[in-house]
Amino acid sequence: MGEVSNQGLQSGGFDLTQFYGVFFEEAAENLANMETLLLAIDVDAASDEELNAVFRVAHSIKGGAATFGFSEVAELTHELETLLDRLRKHELKLRRDMVDVLLEAGDVLRAQLARHQGAAQDSPDATDLIARIRKLAAGEKLAADTGLRRLHVRIGPLNDGAVADSLAELFRDIPTLGSIAALDGGALSADGYREFRVETSSPDSELVELFSFHVGKDQIRISEFAEAARIDAADGRANEPPAAKRADDPGYGFFVDPASLPAAKAVAAAPADAKKSEKPASGATPESTTLRVSVEKVDQLINLVGELVITQAMLTQQARQLDPVQHQALLSGVADLERNTRLLQDAVMSIRMIPMAFVFSRFPRMLRDLAARLGKQIELKTVGEATELDKGLIEKIIDPLTHLVRNSADHGIETPAARVAAGKPSTGRITLSAVHQGGSILIEVRDDGAGLKRDRILAKARERGIPVRDDMTDQEVWALIWAPGFSTADQLSDVSGRGVGMDVVRKNIAALGGTVELDSAEGYGTRVSVRLPLTLAIMDGMSIGVGDEIYIVPLASVVESFRVEDVALQSIAGGGRVVKVREQFLPVVPLDEVFAVPRFGDARGAGIVVVVEAEGQRVALLVDELIGQHQVVVKNLEANYRRVQGVSGATILGDGRVALIIDVASLVRRARH
Repeated sequence: MGEVSNQGLQSGGFDLTQFYGVFFEEAAENLANMETLLLAIDVDAASDEELNAVFRVAHSIKGGAATFGFSEVAELTHELETLLDRLRKHELKLRRDMVDVLLEAGDVLRAQLARHQGAAQDSPDATDLIARIRKLAAGEKLAADTGLRRLHVRIGPLNDGAVADSLAELFRDIPTLGSIAALDGGALSADGYREFRVETSSPDSELVELFSFHVGKDQIRISEFAEAARIDAADGRANEPPAAKRADDPGYGFFVDPASLPAAKAVAAAPADAKKSEKPASGATPESTTLRVSVEKVDQLINLVGELVITQAMLTQQARQLDPVQHQALLSGVADLERNTRLLQDAVMSIRMIPMAFVFSRFPRMLRDLAARLGKQIELKTVGEATELDKGLIEKIIDPLTHLVRNSADHGIETPAARVAAGKPSTGRITLSAVHQGGSILIEVRDDGAGLKRDRILAKARERGIPVRDDMTDQEVWALIWAPGFSTADQLSDVSGRGVGMDVVRKNIAALGGTVELDSAEGYGTRVSVRLPLTLAIMDGMSIGVGDEIYIVPLASVVESFRVEDVALQSIAGGGRVVKVREQFLPVVPLDEVFAVPRFGDARGAGIVVVVEAEGQRVALLVDELIGQHQVVVKNLEANYRRVQGVSGATILGDGRVALIIDVASLVRRARH
């Protein structure tokens, strides 16, 4: 279907396109809720409330799609309605293959809606899916797919055609995946696309996950090959690989702790009454207590509050110079302004805070698919879904966490047979947790799998030419995991270990002002801890003086500070200096030299050392004075001026002066090298 014309959505001068945004947001929320419900549903004892909730999702999306003229979305949701209506009326009994088809339909609906939002060029062909839904609605069972599918895969736009070699290599590494052949002689088309014929028994979702290690998901288009939709197994080609067969085998699978899913909690709290009305009680709908506001408006409000905080700080600083007796009323008003500004600042910042459930909710479906492909039994447990994090950080932490979870499923959790042989339950557990600690949030990914193998890591490091010692501590050995391209996997798989190493995860987290640590015990499991600031807009900082300049050090990076005489600083070869702090020598970073701060009068005879930590390393900053601790509004220096080495941002002080915020990680790397 082509794009819907605006003219067709106008009636009497009334333009329906103005409601697109609300429809797309509600549809996305509905689809996410449907997926959560389907993953948590008990196939053998599904409640009426659960089935009604899934039905309402299809009904809601169908109504909006029909209104806006999105006919392919309306057609698919209509077929879903028919199937779900028969299920909720108990004319059919829910089966696992129905849940699989409903989940697949959710993926197709997302892709169809993405095209109408302009995020994709083509909609997936839903013809085969609709046929299967109709079969299920008619009470028929889907025939087991024992053959290969012949697909047409289009990749692009690309800058060069080298990606073809990468895709071909994937199929060589995973023989059970099928085969791939380049079309049009393997040439790159004029508009930058490569086309392939793929023969496989894997579903489209698995192929997309596989190819996305080399190209973006938005660059992948998969459709049935025109000359033959399916290849019968009797044709002499390979049957479905064992990993794919395990999806329907009760001996393999994925389990979710229902209590850990927000939507499942809501369903569990409601009585499973067959006579219960579908319509929620009056006044109890979410729309009655929430208001949709664009992110741009929220950001504008946050910026204005930031300016208000700066103005209030200026007034407070000026008011301190007034006579408290003569200006008692004015000083009292300024004190009230300071208190109310702080409350307003906290309230506005909370608007951008999003619960971690937004991140955690995407992993049940992902692990369900991975468990089937890997032939493993995996239970997911989430803790602290209500813990909140800034929206900007939430969006950027998803990819690193996804990689960590995939690693736990692929490399951490053992097969059921291996776990039983080791005296463990056949079902492995992956735990995602989030908790506030001071001004930061601690996110952990834990598994009870095989853990890291010290000997294998050391052997791999020697093989790569990395200097190691047998007497290294466990933490020093685990730190080798962060080396670029380091992997101890016995064999490559399409789940993890294809060029996106742990070093990339660490760099992405460090770019958010966070840190990551890894701990493991062989045979018992692995834990990865990620610590992030709650927000990037406002931070707690320590003001320090260097000459006539003032700098801000992020308080989360400060370990301690103390006064030191020049004799305590020791020079080393090369012109650098170190200071001894509790039997450890730390590199000294004189900030006046780093930032070329001019000095006047007598040279400094003594100073203050501020010990800071970043990326697991500590250095000593040499400064003139400690001014105090306070919250600062972070301004992007690069957007307003240019990038400055050793500086991560800037803020405006109460007297109107600009203070630079120190990039501690940058200074640590500089001192260590």
